[in-house]
Amino acid sequence: ITPSNWQSRLSASLSHLPIAILNPLRPDWDSSWVESITFPPFKEQVEWEMDAAGAANVIAFYFDPGKESPITLLELGLYAGTGKAVVCCPEGFYKRGNVEIVCKRYGVVLVETLEELVGEVGRRL
Repeated sequence: ITPSNWQSRLSASLSHLPIAILNPLRPDWDSSWVESITFPPFKEQVEWEMDAAGAANVIAFYFDPGKESPITLLELGLYAGTGKAVVCCPEGFYKRGNVEIVCKRYGVVLVETLEELVGEVGRRL
């Protein structure tokens, strides 16, 4: 498993289970959209993501060492205390120390590789 398109790879590895997978990636996302509560497509997407996280039994996070991932950091902060989070944060992620401390504080499983993430999510489901 490679970091690129990790959501699809995780979903494929879990496809044999009788579960619904809620993936926030959307092919019609337009990076020119205004990131504002007053812009309906943006607001709709963010609210869908929060509703999906609320309904989920497990929330998987991957921190790509090649990206800053500010929204993923925000979401980890939102959901770390829910008991639903599983985190993959390889060496090299620029805020790995913060991620490690949050995971330790809230008892979140923290793994190093996508293979381990797949295994942990599968065990929980």
